Amino acid sequence: MNKRTTEQSSLYNDLEKMNTRQLLTNINNEDKKVSEAIEKEIPSIERLVDVIVEKISKHNGRLFYIGAGTSGRLGVLDASECPPTFGVSDNVIIGLIAGGDVALRKAVENAEDNNNKAWEDLNEYNINNNDVLIGIAASGTTPYVIGGIERARENGLITGCITNNADSPLANASEFPIEVVVGPEFVTGSTRMKSGTAQKLVLNMISTSVMIKLGRVKGNKMVDMQLSNAKLVDRGIKMIMEELDVDKEKASELLKEYKNVRSAIHNNRG
Repeated sequence: MNKRTTEQSSLYNDLEKMNTRQLLTNINNEDKKVSEAIEKEIPSIERLVDVIVEKISKHNGRLFYIGAGTSGRLGVLDASECPPTFGVSDNVIIGLIAGGDVALRKAVENAEDNNNKAWEDLNEYNINNNDVLIGIAASGTTPYVIGGIERARENGLITGCITNNADSPLANASEFPIEVVVGPEFVTGSTRMKSGTAQKLVLNMISTSVMIKLGRVKGNKMVDMQLSNAKLVDRGIKMIMEELDVDKEKASELLKEYKNVRSAIHNNRG
């Protein structure tokens, strides 16, 4: 039976009677529970990360996220941050949201209720069994996400999910479920709060670990990052200075020549 833990009555009543300090303290107290809930799911996250790495490294596969509302926005956010951070193509990790890109800024009515639309959206990218699909839904009951996962499994894809309810339909439909049960929200049913925070943290864990295992980080440095603004150029110069023990002027010259931190370091190490 699906336990709707994200939508149960809040532990707190009469929120409007709390002063500002009480509101902030109690929200913070609830947020503290998120990392503990995630810790319990690390073995499940590990299994999913390892299969994603295998698919991308050995089969030239891709990672897809699907979600609706906050969950969809978080998937798109994580996917969009990987190219500038790790220097990968924007075709390696792809985020899709019910209702399309317009839903990133405002709600698209009934978009999440169509259980066929996710598979239609995914097919625009020629998704295939070399790819991995992760569905994201706090309740674990979103038709858009469940339908996409079910069709993906029927077509031989590896599927995973991130949900915040135990034993949900989404988890049951997924091969590699991650169930981060954070309990009732501070504002009842507002899954943009603890559930959204948990999803963001798990997505960080998945994509960062995948990129590290694919060799996109050296030491703890983003040596493949896109040099898209002055701040990142300055960061790249500092990385080269540290790795090659050269002054700022020399590091700047090398970065200008090679246009990539990794290449500058690799081609000039003594």
